[in-house]
Amino acid sequence: MEHQLVGAIERALGWTGVEELGKGFARGNLGDPALVSRILTPNRLLDIVMRRSLNRPQFRCFQQGEEVHPAIYYTDSVSPRGQSIPMVNMRSLGRLLDEGATLILDQLNTFDPTMEVACRALQWWSHERVQVNAYLTTNDASGFPLHWDDHDVVIVQLAGEKEWEVRGTSRTAPMYRDADPNTTPTDEIVWSGVMRTGDVMHIPRGHWHQATRTGSGSGKSLHVTFGITKRTGASWLAWLADWCREEEIFRHDLDRHGIDRPGGTRGEALAEAATRLIGDRSPADFLAAYEQAAALPRHVPFLDILGSLDAVVCTTHFPPRLQENGETVDIVASGKKLTLAAKAVPALRLLLSGRPVPLERAAALVGTEVVEVAEILVKEEMCATLTPELSSGYTGLVTNAVF
Repeated sequence: MEHQLVGAIERALGWTGVEELGKGFARGNLGDPALVSRILTPNRLLDIVMRRSLNRPQFRCFQQGEEVHPAIYYTDSVSPRGQSIPMVNMRSLGRLLDEGATLILDQLNTFDPTMEVACRALQWWSHERVQVNAYLTTNDASGFPLHWDDHDVVIVQLAGEKEWEVRGTSRTAPMYRDADPNTTPTDEIVWSGVMRTGDVMHIPRGHWHQATRTGSGSGKSLHVTFGITKRTGASWLAWLADWCREEEIFRHDLDRHGIDRPGGTRGEALAEAATRLIGDRSPADFLAAYEQAAALPRHVPFLDILGSLDAVVCTTHFPPRLQENGETVDIVASGKKLTLAAKAVPALRLLLSGRPVPLERAAALVGTEVVEVAEILVKEEMCATLTPELSSGYTGLVTNAVF
């Protein structure tokens, strides 16, 4: 999938691919004002907030460095039958923003098609899971105090400006679950300055950072943070621990009375079995299995009673694998394996490209069998019907597969 935002981030940071992700601080500018406004605007973010029932901690508001109690900006929308749904009180939220506040909406990709598609494109690019959080700050409001994240982040400034400070790490490759709490910031300042509209920044895992508009006066800042969680050696060992249950020796009780004695056969046998397990399943095997085992994402189910299948798009978290085997071809994705006739390969390459596929135009390009193949992929949930709402997430950002 070729997404304009992904390409613009690479160019802005001077990257030639995903290999630089997590390796060092980087900063640049997207250089395309139209792309920046297309991704998200402050008013569109507020419109998203207005139209959904949100709850803390997914949606939060801060003033003067403290979280505002939800009762101040939430209200219950009560139906004539007494059904109560919590909704953001936009009038109250507007007052907070006018005074100066920061609002945060986590996992914006679950609500907004543009962000959903951007995160999927970044997942196909990085081969890791990605989510995006949005931060709108007004006037003199401060942001979070100095902190570090347990994942790599790519920050895109979409409107206004905000002052940042980025420091080095206090602990090499800190983790969410770790042997050290890592609570003391380093004094090493990697970069400090102002992020302005169109700027992009990569902060690797563990780097301390903070952002604020304190002292900036009247104005605004909107940025989104794409959080990219990479697999670690600890992830691989946890995966191996699940596999060990297949072998009987790991399912037996540990004999605490004899396992540590010299010549204790049970302890030696366990160590030998663990060595074999490590040798049989490499880190590369784990990474491949992680991608293919990813659960199917949310999608609108296709029902022919609701309309014909006119256009589809592949919505798997990671790129499906095509394995050609002479007269057949296997498609592996999201814990599934499908086998089709080899003649379906041209259609599959279009349908699994990650780009929207209008089926009538695709049939003229690769043959009418593309419709039948599309129906199979939609039924197996590797592709989804391209609703107008989902299509809006691609418009102007990803060209269709038969362009």
